[in-house]
This record gives sequence, C-alpha cells and structure tokens, in this order.
Amino acid sequence: MAFLRSQTSAPLLAIICSLFLTPAGAIIHHTVPHPANPYLDPKNDPYNPLRYITSNVLTAVAFSLVIIVAILQTVCVRKYGAKWMLSMVIGCYTFAFGLGTRFALHKFPESKGWYIVEYLFVVLSPCAFIAADYVLLGRIALHLDASHFLLVPARKITIAFISSDITTFLIQASGGALSVAANDVDKQKTGSHVRFTAKRMVRRHAPETWVRDQHGPWFKDWRTLAFVLLISCIGILIRSGYRVVELSQGFLGRLATSEGFFYGLDTLPLFLAISVYVPFWPGRFIENVSTKETPPPSPINGVEKGQVAS
Repeated sequence: MAFLRSQTSAPLLAIICSLFLTPAGAIIHHTVPHPANPYLDPKNDPYNPLRYITSNVLTAVAFSLVIIVAILQTVCVRKYGAKWMLSMVIGCYTFAFGLGTRFALHKFPESKGWYIVEYLFVVLSPCAFIAADYVLLGRIALHLDASHFLLVPARKITIAFISSDITTFLIQASGGALSVAANDVDKQKTGSHVRFTAKRMVRRHAPETWVRDQHGPWFKDWRTLAFVLLISCIGILIRSGYRVVELSQGFLGRLATSEGFFYGLDTLPLFLAISVYVPFWPGRFIENVSTKETPPPSPINGVEKGQVAS
C-alpha cells in the first residue's frame, strides 16, 4: 500500500514542482520564432505591434511642429492670459512626448513597453484639447451674456463634458494598458452639435449680439474666435472618425498598420486643431471675468461710494 501511494503521489508532486519551479518563459512555447532582423519584413512580424518601422524623419517633423505650438501657446498664456486654456497647452506637451516616443519604436520596433507608452500619450492627449474647447464655448457664452441660447447652461457645460472626458480617459487608459480601448466619438459630436445650434440661435434670435463687435478690430470680434473654435472641432472630429474606423478594422487593419494614415488622419488634424489658436488666442478676445464684473456700490454711513455728500 505504501508502495502504491508513493507511485501515485510522485507524478502529482512532479507537476506541482514544475509549476512553481519552472520559469514562466519555459512554460510558454512560442510557435513563431523572433525574426533575425526585425527591419526586413515588419509587416509580417508578429512581435511588431505597429507592423511597420516608424520613420525618424516624419517623427522629427511632427514632434517639432507640435512642441513649437506648445511653446507658442505658453507664451500666449503669459502675454494674453486665458489660463483656463491650460488644459490644451499641457495636452500639447504630452502629445509631443507621445510622438517623441516613436524614435524609441524605430530603434526597438518589437518593444511592447514603448508601444503602450506611445499609444497612451497619443490617444489620450486629445482629451485635453476637447476639454479646452468645452471651456472656451462656455466662456464665449458668458462673454456675450448669451448662455440662454445654449442647450446646456454655460456654467454647467464645462462640468458635464469634462466629466464625460474624464470617464472616457479612465476607460481608454485602462484598456490602453491591455492594448488600448476605443475612442468615443458620440460625445464629441454632441458637443459640436451644441456649438452649431447655439451659433444659429444667436444669429437668428439675437442679431444685435451677432454684430456687436463688427466695428472693432478682428482680435476683438467674437465671431472670429467662434470660427476658430469651429475649425478646431472639425480637426478633432476628423481624428475621432479615423480612430473609430481604425479600431473597427482591428489592430491589424489597413489604417492601424499604415504610418501615412496615422500622420494624415490623426496627427495633421490634431495639429490643425491646436495650431489655429496661436494667432487667435482666446485671451485676446475674452477678458478675465474678474476684470469684467464690477461689484455694486456699497453704502457707507448712508452715502454710496463715489457719491459726494451734499
């Protein structure tokens, strides 16, 4: 009996020892060997997440343009104000960092770590651009005293849409670490519909508001800023549509495995969405709320400030 017990327990003991003592790499058997040279055929390299070798020239051009926009926007904040646009400025720097990691992907095309870092920063940085546009829409409405034309109150639209952005950010970040989640274009379309509807209602029902700045310089005409906001939204929507189609095709689809589509339908529209604000910085059009609001005169011994007692 003792002999039988030892015979039956020996295989079980061997299995347990193999599970705890065998290295993880020895348990997982790769059926496809690593290519000797990952640069020869990246399209058919299962260990290359992009399925192409990133171009250092295109990366350098894209990184330089975005970082220049980030620096110029920083100068605009210091010169013209509008610190409520800082989310876009910070997003420009993080977007530039994400593009810069593509230099590392050129050197290490099979690195999953660099791929995840690049994808997270490139995919999530535009959330800051969208948040800045939401804030700007509310500021324009308050500047014109026309918040009643918005479908969502001006003081709540920022909270509502940025809360949606944060939720999307967290979903994308958690999914991105596992090979990255999809973008949500519906809320961005909703935001653009709010902007367009508000613009039509102001022009139709408040013509005096529409032409209030027509005799001033262009950098004091709110319609110029509204048109710039429209251009920025179009750029973001083009990029969002690209991401939706890309993810619908899968990570091995034509859009996901083509560097030309990445720069043409992702980086270029986003560059347009952020660079358009450099010559038309919102701080040149909209003054700080604190400088516009003047408190009512307070009585002192029955006499109001600025009023001479007779």
